[in-house]
Amino acid sequence: MPNNANRYISSLTRETYALVLAGGRGSRLHELTDWRAKPAVYFGGKHRIIDFPLSNCINSGVRRVGIATQYKSHSLIRHVNRAWGHFKKELGESVEILPASQRQGDDWYCGTADAVYQNIDIIRHELPKYVMILSGDHVYRMDYGALLAKHVENGADMTVCCIEVPVEEAADTFGVMTVDEQSRVCRFDEKPSQPNSIPGQPGVCLASMGNYVFNTEFLFEQLKKDAETEGSGRDFGHDIIPAIIQEHEVFAYPFRVNDEEIQPYWRDVGTLDSFWEANMELVSPQPQLDLYDPTWPIWTYQEQLPPAKFIFDDDDRRGMAVDSTVSGGCIISGSLVRKSLLFSNVYVHSFCEIEESVILPGAVINRHCKIKRAIIDRSCEIPAGLEIGYDRKTDEENGFRVSQKGIVLVTREMLSALAKKLEQETEENKKLA
Repeated sequence: MPNNANRYISSLTRETYALVLAGGRGSRLHELTDWRAKPAVYFGGKHRIIDFPLSNCINSGVRRVGIATQYKSHSLIRHVNRAWGHFKKELGESVEILPASQRQGDDWYCGTADAVYQNIDIIRHELPKYVMILSGDHVYRMDYGALLAKHVENGADMTVCCIEVPVEEAADTFGVMTVDEQSRVCRFDEKPSQPNSIPGQPGVCLASMGNYVFNTEFLFEQLKKDAETEGSGRDFGHDIIPAIIQEHEVFAYPFRVNDEEIQPYWRDVGTLDSFWEANMELVSPQPQLDLYDPTWPIWTYQEQLPPAKFIFDDDDRRGMAVDSTVSGGCIISGSLVRKSLLFSNVYVHSFCEIEESVILPGAVINRHCKIKRAIIDRSCEIPAGLEIGYDRKTDEENGFRVSQKGIVLVTREMLSALAKKLEQETEENKKLA
């Protein structure tokens, strides 16, 4: 589990309401989020990104959860209903979807703080003592009970979860904090181009994870004040935190294991490269993110599927997967899969080679394909004989997106455009002949 110390399932977690902000588009994932919000993106062979903060809540004993949705939320809402719709309100537990519905005015959610402000009446109805605001698009395992205990111990009005990251990685990407010896926040810069280093640790800064704990009444006061402030961006990082750190008790909570100087697993899979890398980490023999830990399960929705199947054992046609993760419903028919992650219901036909690739649910790989360092989106059907990931110029000419590090993204729309292009070329060649 994330923390080998005592679990903090206590009155603190029972008195907490968690609001997961899950309305982000994730534009740096490009076509992977054309039809789904970033928290609904698939991850780890059978999960969605949203499953990680939600599982952290349930495993921590925080069982009153709201999910604020906005951008193209259909697949996210469908998944949450299937995977998380079984909680009983009568038992003091619930996972509720809170779509942008103009509860406090004529606008949709206009920022992270506004997403919370527009749901003040729903939160107040729950009568929580503490409100935990969570980002819905990061992958990690964390005991929120320890966070709540530290918040109360510090006598804090607000606590900001943070991690140590290299300065160059944080620049223009993360909110960066400067703290004193007691971990009280003295300064907060939202996505600075030149982040301040931690004293004594040059090249490393303290970055916000986008997770916050508030005393409930204090949160409401600050949200109302921000809503009345003309020109505010209605954002925690840009507006709320900088406005309160001088006069109120705002503390940083470093995300560590057993208070040791160990940085636990935490990934912002916000780019194609980081998404691919994080999934590839899972196929290593001992990944840092242990999805097999029964004491801290990552819950999700699972279809009733048959086991994965590997068929044919001929010398030139052997179905096998090496250093890979293969989900239920997959069939590997006379092909080699190496260092790859296959989601459910993927069908790989004979004589294919798949290496260092992430294949999302329902994809079909037809015969004689070669795929390397690629992300194949849901329900794609790869034409027979196609090579992907071997020549950047060819991939780009075929209409696929190639990332800065050479990872190739393939979607159904790209394959459809490629099929039309090849059909036109065939017709032109017939006319010339």
